[in-house]
Amino acid sequence: MRDTIARDRRRRSPLLSESVLRLILTAVLLLVLVVLVLLPVGAILGKSLEDQNGAFVGLANFRDYLANPSLTRSIGNSLLLGLLTTTITASLAFLYAYALSRSCMPLKPLFRGIGLLPILSPSLLPAIALTYLFGNQGFLKDLLGSGSIYGLSGIVSAQVFYCFPHALMILVTALGLSDARLYEAAETLGASRSRMFRTITLPGARFGLISAVFVVFTIAVTDFGVAKVIGGQFNVLSIDIYKQVIGQQNFRMGAIVGVILLLPAVLSFGVDLYVRRRQTSMLGARAVVLVPRPRRGFDLVMLVVASVIAAFILLLVGTALFASFVSFWPYDLSLSLKNYDFSSYDAAGWSSYANSLKMAALTALIGTVCAFGGAYLVEKGPGPTLPRALYRGLAMLPIAVPGLVLGLGYIFFFNSTANPLNGVYGGLSILVMATVAHYYTVPHLMAVTALKQIDDEIEEAAAALGVAFWRTFARVTLPICTPTVIDIATYFFLNAMTTIGAVVFLYAPATKLASVAVVEMDDTGDTAAAAAMAVMILLTAAAVKVIQMFLTSVIVARTQAWRRRGEGDLIDDVGHASSVA
Repeated sequence: MRDTIARDRRRRSPLLSESVLRLILTAVLLLVLVVLVLLPVGAILGKSLEDQNGAFVGLANFRDYLANPSLTRSIGNSLLLGLLTTTITASLAFLYAYALSRSCMPLKPLFRGIGLLPILSPSLLPAIALTYLFGNQGFLKDLLGSGSIYGLSGIVSAQVFYCFPHALMILVTALGLSDARLYEAAETLGASRSRMFRTITLPGARFGLISAVFVVFTIAVTDFGVAKVIGGQFNVLSIDIYKQVIGQQNFRMGAIVGVILLLPAVLSFGVDLYVRRRQTSMLGARAVVLVPRPRRGFDLVMLVVASVIAAFILLLVGTALFASFVSFWPYDLSLSLKNYDFSSYDAAGWSSYANSLKMAALTALIGTVCAFGGAYLVEKGPGPTLPRALYRGLAMLPIAVPGLVLGLGYIFFFNSTANPLNGVYGGLSILVMATVAHYYTVPHLMAVTALKQIDDEIEEAAAALGVAFWRTFARVTLPICTPTVIDIATYFFLNAMTTIGAVVFLYAPATKLASVAVVEMDDTGDTAAAAAMAVMILLTAAAVKVIQMFLTSVIVARTQAWRRRGEGDLIDDVGHASSVA
């Protein structure tokens, strides 16, 4: 049937023009990724091999960097920070995910929501909350004795909060994919609970656990906001690159630190890609989803564990929220809205928040069109192999590039007077471009996952009937994938509201964003106002998440009745879970 349809397709001359149009659209999107991702990264690599006059010096800059003990100490500090944060976060996230997926404890939806709450806040929010709790004027400062929250302990605590939902989503997916038949066989053979955990649960979740470890390690090493607010004198690579570029205007040294910062991210990306490929081979079509059975003692222990972790999350969010309404911490605890009068603390006032809303909306719109449209062009219908392969490769590249490195690459590339796109530098458009590029990979994978669930014969049958591919896209593909399109737009919007690394080098006074305003107000000692702005970002992200849930549960549910199916359809569940993770 496929051969017949292909022959019919070749006989229809209009489809030839459609092929050309497909090729043009693919080439345009490929060019967009080259400009937004490849050339800025290439610019930072090239700058690291030049001297101040632009002459090629090879690895001499790296030798100079390694000869400076104060700078190289940041490498060891970053590795130590990454290891501590990863160990604590992965352990807590595994326990929390185990409680959600393998116990019958009450209030699971509530605990799931609390566990994902940190992903709606900027990374600076937990750092600000910790300073209110354990800082020089903190309520709980006495608990630290002679210790200080400023430094490694503070960074690790805040990053555990910030990285927790990222690990949780991966581990919930991994633990939710177990085959119940394995446990039934083990029980029949008389295996104990601990032995089943060691021989079935851990091996089954090992790929998810490895993936979570590398994702958290990458975030911990490359994050900028937490270390900036609560890092004290504990220097890490992300702070070094900021000091070199903003503080000393030493762009050459900033490029060198950026290249070094790129290495752990690239390593993590490679390992994560390997793990994901291995993970798909473990699933069988006849697998049966494991449904936990009530066990009173075990469920009680899991409830206590989840409650302690949830209390830590709520404590930090609640502290930041309360501090934003306090008149003068800790001397006057009367409630007031004066901290939300941002014009009293920052020249930009509320305009930085408005800029964030505008930038996030444009990022969601442009990013969704490019990511879903690009995935459709390379995954559906005919077309040359080479442009598709290049597009797929470039779409995966941003996930291996930290935001600070990408932002610095944008300075080198777009600030050059020889670049015809130099006009975007300093405007809102470059912030949108950097944010779309920074978060492009995950939406691309979400779109590919959704499109692969649609049989190619739909496209082939439509082409044989003479239906143009854009009509098939608008009338069939897009309605089927509406939930995924909403997820992609929400993902872009939420990350654009909370991002700091990719935009901290690129904003101008007229385009300052809310996340940048948080950093600046905290720098000037207006911590309460910084907390208020961080709370505004959190509330906005939460409101958008509620809108997404409303659209998905009400509007989409009325047009997606075909998705309703019987229990045991594990393969579709796996695809959806993977796209969410």
